[in-house]
Amino acid sequence: MIHQLRIYEIFEHNKSAFHERFRDHAARIMRKHGFHIVTMWETTTAQRTEFVYLLAWPDEAAKQEAWDAFMADDEWAEIKRVTGAEHGRLVGAIEDRQLTPTPYSP
Repeated sequence: MIHQLRIYEIFEHNKSAFHERFRDHAARIMRKHGFHIVTMWETTTAQRTEFVYLLAWPDEAAKQEAWDAFMADDEWAEIKRVTGAEHGRLVGAIEDRQLTPTPYSP
């Protein structure tokens, strides 16, 4: 089992549109392609607001296959096009981290 941490910069002026798109569309389409979303957070620093979520994967191959399928999904492409046209850019910088447990992790 591997975990993937995703951190998206989101913008205060349209963050409700981002959350609606992720909740109503992205998460559903991700599950269709084999994503297991463990949990999601929002955090704010002095510099930016972030949407953070944790994914669990059986292995690297499953992770790559699911991401490839999600990014090629026609429904997702159309949702991004429509919401982007209506609300502007919803995501800024994206950080992607694979989390490797330490030998002493519980």
